[in-house]
Amino acid sequence: MTRTPLTLALLAALAATSAAATGSATAQPETPQAVDLATVHVRGHAPEHPRDSGIDSYGRASLHDTPASITVVARQQLDDRQIRTLSELAREDAALGDNYAPVGYYQDIAIRGYVLDPATGFRSNGLTIAGEQKVPLEDVQQVQILKGLAGLEAGVMEPGGVVNYVSKRPADVRSITLGTDSHGSRHVAVDLGGWLTPQFGVRINAAHEDIHSFVHHADGRRSMLALAAEWKISERTTLELDGNYQTSGQRSVSGYQLLGGTTLPAHPDATRMLGYQPWQQPVGIQSSNSSVRVEHAFNDDWRVRVAGGHSRSVIDDNVAFAYGCFYASECADGSVPGWFFAPNGDYDIYDFRSPDDTRVSDEARAVLEGRFATGALSHELSLGASAFRRTIDRRAYVYDYVGTGNIDQLDPPVFAPSPNQPGPSERRLTSWQHSLFALDRMHLGEHWQLIAGARLARLHERSYDDGGAPERTTRLRKALPQAAVLWQPNAPTTVYLSYSEGLSLGTEAPYWTSNGGTTLGPRLSRQLEAGVKLQASDALALSGALYRIHQPYQFARPDGTPEGFTFVQQGDEVHTGVELGANGRIGDNLRVIASASVIQARAEGSGTPSYEGHQLINVPRLRTAVFLDYRLPFAPALSLLGGWRHASANVATPEGTVRVPAYDVFDAGLRYTTPWRGHALTWRLSVDNVFNHFYWRDTGSVGGDRYLFPGAPRLARLSVSYDFQ
Repeated sequence: MTRTPLTLALLAALAATSAAATGSATAQPETPQAVDLATVHVRGHAPEHPRDSGIDSYGRASLHDTPASITVVARQQLDDRQIRTLSELAREDAALGDNYAPVGYYQDIAIRGYVLDPATGFRSNGLTIAGEQKVPLEDVQQVQILKGLAGLEAGVMEPGGVVNYVSKRPADVRSITLGTDSHGSRHVAVDLGGWLTPQFGVRINAAHEDIHSFVHHADGRRSMLALAAEWKISERTTLELDGNYQTSGQRSVSGYQLLGGTTLPAHPDATRMLGYQPWQQPVGIQSSNSSVRVEHAFNDDWRVRVAGGHSRSVIDDNVAFAYGCFYASECADGSVPGWFFAPNGDYDIYDFRSPDDTRVSDEARAVLEGRFATGALSHELSLGASAFRRTIDRRAYVYDYVGTGNIDQLDPPVFAPSPNQPGPSERRLTSWQHSLFALDRMHLGEHWQLIAGARLARLHERSYDDGGAPERTTRLRKALPQAAVLWQPNAPTTVYLSYSEGLSLGTEAPYWTSNGGTTLGPRLSRQLEAGVKLQASDALALSGALYRIHQPYQFARPDGTPEGFTFVQQGDEVHTGVELGANGRIGDNLRVIASASVIQARAEGSGTPSYEGHQLINVPRLRTAVFLDYRLPFAPALSLLGGWRHASANVATPEGTVRVPAYDVFDAGLRYTTPWRGHALTWRLSVDNVFNHFYWRDTGSVGGDRYLFPGAPRLARLSVSYDFQ
């Protein structure tokens, strides 16, 4: 892999920035803007406090008045950390973790130990999007991590929470960002916006990235374009439009597996592409997300909001997939499970091709909000309805064995690809969710609030087999209650206790179980959470939460069947946790973003003693994430950045007998802001994994199969942003 020295990249970025600045100076006269530059400086260090939570079910209440744990990753944090992917985003909050997040592919995460369902776990501006995409972040103003909000807010979904991407809004901004890294990647992003009239504004974001991956043979590229518009139709009516489109191509990197199902690989290499074949094509992903929102205030007390969104992701999946050892000599006698790597490190290589894998999500939502009083009680009422439709169209894929490699090979031997071709595209899933919800926030005097509400969710889902015939039909209707009590002894402090119920779809049994392919029934989850939020100062917010979540346990139970396992629902999966968070400034020069999460995740009543009494797979008991931003008092234009990430030992088998070691990863960086031709020029240098420590970041599973993914080695990134408005 070709590596460009960072110093040469810095000089190239400086030359390009100088050219951009010269062009800007030619186009418009120079005017001193010392006051403006000071304002830019203050804005760079001020914490971002969103106007509201964006949570429809809570009447768009402030985060301080929402009885739930919510983390906001602000735009400055995204820029300073130079975050590009969902896996990198997951580092910013200790309650989050990777779950099957390969380099080069769309990624998934877990919140509070529960893996998000890509069908319902991700949102853009409050509306559900297809999670099977690489969501671009250049047009995002902030990312909201809504933890534990399941039933009332989202209906049918996993209980861990929701990731909501909030788009940038129209503003007077003109900036360009150029970036590179220690592997030679190149990144350019443009942010242009303004108010064309006092009532109508637009914002355009565009970006292109040439990716030079730390994994051999995994270079790629992506391009994105986004548009946001806002029209203030009248004093009481506002229309907002948002849309983005992204195309990307990059080879997907297979994960490791346990050797023989019991042993960690002895000498793993994070830079190695297992199963690599020269004929392997990049995974192509084309995604688009669009939404329209209208808000109308009837008067000072009542308003209505109507929103609709469309999300589409088309995946051309091409992988020389490293998986299992069914064809390896050490597994031929059946003594070693074929769905793990062989004890000597051998693994099978499959030619997997699934082009035109299309996921479409459409959602419409309407919410009526109002305030009124009944005697001594004042009420804030939210009434709403939503309809959500998801479809999957897929061609019959190719999944053929082509040869065997070994984890110690730099590259495996070259094998001929399968001569077979994918079949025609057919509908594989049609899913409808219709919901009605209501919530009443009652103010009991000056210090107490009582929240009570419920969502009536109706699901109608039908899946189809390879021939297009109906295979499974799911119909259900469930009322999901939510209640909370808030005590606010003073303005900076909120103490709350909340209870909620949620509903998630059943899991499909792995192919290697006796009932492989069977989908189990839906699961009802229950969560109890107590928390406190303290605005310690105008610039520092502190939070803490204690929660307990119950969900029926679905797992492959060992038994006497010929396959050795049957996929069942028995007992409960119980996650009990504590979360602590701090976000803001301590003094004039130090900003802190810190979180800690302690989770006990256990199986109870499963009837399988070896699966109980220990931590569940891919849920470290302890995680911490700390990010510091220190502005030097003697050089206020220069800030030192530093980070620390910790995860305790992570279970990799259902019996709890194999664990990957705990890890600590340290990050560092610099930010320097200086005037350039009357405008702000900001340099950012970030170094992830400063000490180049090897660690396993993920022991998660997908489709019932378990994988091990290494963390990224040391990576230095450099960017320069020029604001030329």
